[in-house]
Amino acid sequence: MDGYAPVLKRFVMGTALFLGALPAAHAAEIKALRVWAGPEYTRAVFDVSGPLDYKLFDLSGPDRLVLDLRSSTFSADYGVAEGKGLLKAIRSGKQGKDDLRVVFDLAEGVRPKSFLLPPAEKFGYRLVLDLYPKTRAEPVKTVEKILPPGASRNVVVTIDAGHGGDDPGSIGATGTYEKAITLAVARELKRVIDKEPGMSAMLTRDSDFFIPHKERYQKARDAKADLFVSIHADAFTKSEARGSSVWVLSPRGATSEAARWLADSENRADLVGGVSLDTRDDTLAAVLLDLSQGATMEASNAVATQVHAAMRRVGPTHKNHVERANFIVLRSPDVPSILVETAFISNPAEERRLNNPAERTKLADAILDGIRNYFRSTPPPGSWFALESNRVKASRHVVSRGESLSIIAAQHGISVASLRSVNKLARDSVQVGEVLEIPQG
Repeated sequence: MDGYAPVLKRFVMGTALFLGALPAAHAAEIKALRVWAGPEYTRAVFDVSGPLDYKLFDLSGPDRLVLDLRSSTFSADYGVAEGKGLLKAIRSGKQGKDDLRVVFDLAEGVRPKSFLLPPAEKFGYRLVLDLYPKTRAEPVKTVEKILPPGASRNVVVTIDAGHGGDDPGSIGATGTYEKAITLAVARELKRVIDKEPGMSAMLTRDSDFFIPHKERYQKARDAKADLFVSIHADAFTKSEARGSSVWVLSPRGATSEAARWLADSENRADLVGGVSLDTRDDTLAAVLLDLSQGATMEASNAVATQVHAAMRRVGPTHKNHVERANFIVLRSPDVPSILVETAFISNPAEERRLNNPAERTKLADAILDGIRNYFRSTPPPGSWFALESNRVKASRHVVSRGESLSIIAAQHGISVASLRSVNKLARDSVQVGEVLEIPQG
């Protein structure tokens, strides 16, 4: 939804909001109404024949939201959608001679946002109502704790199922929606990650609703995630195109996001790489942001390379290297982010593969393999991977000048016999630089 031109002008009349389309709207036909309920808001979308005038206002006792549509008619096949989320029920009918009224019975008071979307791709005009709870509990602030010796935390992976709700994504040869495939793969990836020692995953969405692009990567930032993975299914005009691909943010996307961060006071007050930019002058803030972005993009490329290599072992890849593009969901300045195109949904064979639960598990396992390899090679401080890395290092000893087998055994609290046995030593003498395995337990 980013980037559409404003097409409405607003007039506030008491508690009512009147919006007039530009240019003046003619009679509009209301074709359909669809409703999606997400964890943070409920969205209602009307398919309409063109620009229209409408008035939106709320009533209490009980809570209701009223939408008056001027000079409008319902199409012959218009049906009233069922209530979901914050909407308990929806009623509609004629209002006067030429107008329509739609009444939303609410589960609680809401803060509505409305806008008219112009035609795009396969969609015509759409009137969108986003309903947010009027009263929302303050988010619980997490307190950073110093880990006691021997303790460790799980690395957190935020998994983003692309598209959703009114945005189906690409559509396969037999009608499979990309939004359904991405959610199924995301759920499977979460399942296998949660089974892995030292790792846990969270989903940006776990049902069929739409999330704006910037909110997707913001969820990863809010969760202090170590990695953001966006799941998609590619499409092309030629059905023979095939193979998975892995993407990272292009430098152009990073540059445009940096400009937005430095210009936005709310962003500057936020933490980027652990540093607030609002107390810094412009030059220093730009340098700090550049350092944060540079480290994030380097990490993104490293994990993408590992995931791409792992996916090549389970099926064809579209290219033999990691690709770059200006995807908005990859623009987090401080969370390493990758986008995985699992396969070409426009290829009938790959569409069948994506609809096969066993094949989706193979895809999820491959993505997990790449993620695991990355965290093993670059363990985040305080994580289980860092602790495990230190443990492995502690199980080996590099012989220094003046050390003997008995001195090394005493240092590690083990017997000379056990040290000799695990290293298959026929003698007690050791060489400087020799690496010895230290028996554990």
